[in-house]
Amino acid sequence: MGKKVRILISDLKVEAELNESKTAQLIWEALPIEAKTNLWGEEIYFAIPVKTGLEQGAREVVLAGELGYWPTGDAFCIFFGPTPASRGDEIRAASAVNVIGKVSGDPKVFLKVKEGAKIKLEKA
Repeated sequence: MGKKVRILISDLKVEAELNESKTAQLIWEALPIEAKTNLWGEEIYFAIPVKTGLEQGAREVVLAGELGYWPTGDAFCIFFGPTPASRGDEIRAASAVNVIGKVSGDPKVFLKVKEGAKIKLEKA
């Protein structure tokens, strides 16, 4: 881990850290990114200008606070709780994602984000 990013949504400011994966590096190089949020259960996702495939270690089940890249939709994902695909207590993406980092602090702060809110990702 090493590259710190800031996630800004209305009055919410959340720090996160990208890992050393190839996908995380591509996202880092594309920053800053602005988009509108989509919600899928307790997941925020939005299309970004990065196109890459699945990396070794990509997975469907993730942890609260993990950040992912979903190649199917060229989307950046923030996981903070169960999604419609979850079974039991797990957090499950729609399909495999590259895990690219983790938010610092409590990921449940994203519960107040509304569909269509403006989001900005920038280098911290």
